[in-house]
Amino acid sequence: CSGVMVAGGLMLSAFAPNVQFLFFSYGIVVGIGCGLVYAATVTITCQYFEKRRGLALGIVTTGTSVGGFLYATVQNELIELYGLEGCLLIVGALSLNLMACAGPMRPLQLPGYYLKQKAAFERTEEPLSIKPEKLPVSEEPLKKSLTSVEKGLTVNDMLINGDTKDPLAYERSFLGGSALVKIIKKKQQAYAKYIHTTAELMHDRVFVSLCIGLFLFSLGAFPPVIYMEDVARSLGLIEGIIPLVSIVAIMTGVGKLVLGIMADLRWINSLHLYTFTVFGTGLVLLVIPVAKNYVALAILSGCVGFFSGNWSITPYVTTKIVGIELLTQAYGVLMFFGGFGIMLGPPVVGWFYDWMQSYDLAFYFSGGCALLGGFTLMFSALPCLEKHKKENPRPEIKYTSNCDKVASVA
Repeated sequence: CSGVMVAGGLMLSAFAPNVQFLFFSYGIVVGIGCGLVYAATVTITCQYFEKRRGLALGIVTTGTSVGGFLYATVQNELIELYGLEGCLLIVGALSLNLMACAGPMRPLQLPGYYLKQKAAFERTEEPLSIKPEKLPVSEEPLKKSLTSVEKGLTVNDMLINGDTKDPLAYERSFLGGSALVKIIKKKQQAYAKYIHTTAELMHDRVFVSLCIGLFLFSLGAFPPVIYMEDVARSLGLIEGIIPLVSIVAIMTGVGKLVLGIMADLRWINSLHLYTFTVFGTGLVLLVIPVAKNYVALAILSGCVGFFSGNWSITPYVTTKIVGIELLTQAYGVLMFFGGFGIMLGPPVVGWFYDWMQSYDLAFYFSGGCALLGGFTLMFSALPCLEKHKKENPRPEIKYTSNCDKVASVA
């Protein structure tokens, strides 16, 4: 579903008649599709790996950084060769491979409706293999009985019988309506249970502090990456040198992999590690306005990129707090807070620049937000970490056949 949304939204954007249509096709359709792809990929990875979960998440999330770095270069070439419309069509066609990649990502614990359908299919398959023998039936007694009945019926009786409704059809329609009501009730119960579980998560002080910290980190750390090139251009340091955005992208991929490996170490607390990266980002952002040469800006850009790689350990920390069973719901709530911060960050930083005609105050604001997020995690989440130290074990899986067992283990 998410692969179809991403590919379809990109291809649909190639035929956009105006910018308002792009808001829908590219902003809404592609945005929702990318969100579904990322959340599903990360949560399934957490379910498949236990001992090397951090490394697995680091490898998976590093692909986004490498893909973003390559896509920026390929995109310019495609636009020059085929134009913007052709570029969107080609990228949309390549995005169809998301469905092929999502095929092997089967959940370890199969849903209940799938198991019920499979059991019902296996029960109905056995009687079909045995064909019942036809008993010889003589047709003469049947003909005689039919003729005798027809003679006894009058014309009025036949009209009455013709006008009456079929009782079997009425019973089928009634049963169909009751089945629809049952399905609606089950859906309502599932939604009510989801809302109740989400409300319980929001009562957990550790999880709430993580949501606030992620919001502040996204609000402060994302905009400087966009405006880093403008800072270098204002100092006359942009020509003939590697763009700072490329340095940030490369170091983000390195940070995702390294931080994922570090999270697997027994003597490192993953939540402490995450808090350290948030603090480090805030301190680096506060120092950027002081840097006045390319080497200093390049080093600071690399540090921002490395610390921004903490996105790879965000699901790891979430699993430690809420357990693997509630990871999907909890990570969805976290992504809402993170996305909201990313959405607000650039306009706020742009408003600071329009007001002061300088990015210094904008970087101070971004660094202050990241530091505030780090303090929120340190004072609210860390003292309560011991209560959630033991992670919920993976639930036992009941396999219906050896094929399902081999497929899930693979």
